[in-house]
Amino acid sequence: MPHLLEVAFKGNRHEFFYWEGDAPLSVGLAVVVEADRGEDLGRVHAAGDLATRRYAGVAHGRMVAEASRKVLREAAADDLKREAQLRAEDEIARRKAMERVRAHGLVMKLTDAEWQWDRKKLTIYFSAEKRVDFRALVRELASMFRTRIELKQIGVRDEAKRLDGIGRCGRRYCSASWLPELRPVNLGVAKDQRLSLNPSQISGACGRLMCCLRYEHEFYVQARKRFPKEGRIIRTSLGEEKVVANDIFRERVTLRNVEGDIRLVPLADLRREMGDPDHDADAASPSAGGDPFIVPNEESEPNLDLAVSGAEIEPETEGDLAAAIGESVQGGTTPVARDRRPHRRRGRRGGRRGRPGGEGSEPGDDTSSGDGSAPAES
Repeated sequence: MPHLLEVAFKGNRHEFFYWEGDAPLSVGLAVVVEADRGEDLGRVHAAGDLATRRYAGVAHGRMVAEASRKVLREAAADDLKREAQLRAEDEIARRKAMERVRAHGLVMKLTDAEWQWDRKKLTIYFSAEKRVDFRALVRELASMFRTRIELKQIGVRDEAKRLDGIGRCGRRYCSASWLPELRPVNLGVAKDQRLSLNPSQISGACGRLMCCLRYEHEFYVQARKRFPKEGRIIRTSLGEEKVVANDIFRERVTLRNVEGDIRLVPLADLRREMGDPDHDADAASPSAGGDPFIVPNEESEPNLDLAVSGAEIEPETEGDLAAAIGESVQGGTTPVARDRRPHRRRGRRGGRRGRPGGEGSEPGDDTSSGDGSAPAES
């Protein structure tokens, strides 16, 4: 029965192959494998049960597609010498290609270049913000290097994966070490975990939000289903109170009444005050027939929007989110919802700027008639 092996190549590229030999190959051994229209050289990254588990995938995705190619043989000393020479020529090829990119005036950044071990293909990785027409560049590079050229566009996360490095946690990048699939991360993940919205504190080396923000997000989503929604009016033994904040780790709820008094209640005691001590997370889901924390008539809610020091209130509109991000960047504090004053339309007395009877005018306030005469006053 063939053995499943995980082989690592340059740029933290991993693929799975089958080895039909009698004895399994050891980890770290250099092997020659089947490649696209030729052969390539890599090193065994995982074998046996570990390779089987990694091939099946983890909670964060699968590593690659189905394994269909084979390991041809173990690499000899001459093969390793040839591979070391090719790795030294990769940077030379990238610099030459970058010169042709500038000559063609293309807006693209060449991240890395990789020769295939048999020199039948040269893969150039680049990143660009917009679509780039590089057909003329490919023809010129093919005549220059006299081999098949593949230009492969990658994102900033894949760029960090190829270049590798150490994160702020002191460990190697997750994308370069074990993370099989680079999924997008949005700002809502950081909001759900009550993290700082300062981009410099939650962004990785690639400039995007850190991949590790997704690891515990599911826990926060499931835990918050047991709590009343923040900002909602609930009816307790003391009357109607507003939920200010939830502490999912200590299982406590911060409430505020109409007079502005704030109290901290354990979640179990809060359910007991509401007469529902046996309520669980399933009963709070919409599919179970409603949330017991909801007041039947929410249209007649009292005005409880009082300023609370340290309250963590989630902005619900795009404008509030933009304001929250701005406040976090300047002050580094948790955003607090602010009362909005009603918009007052100012009256105009006299003429505007540029009108007869007024002082200097704003650009675009052209109220004169077509013949140049002043407008008639009513």
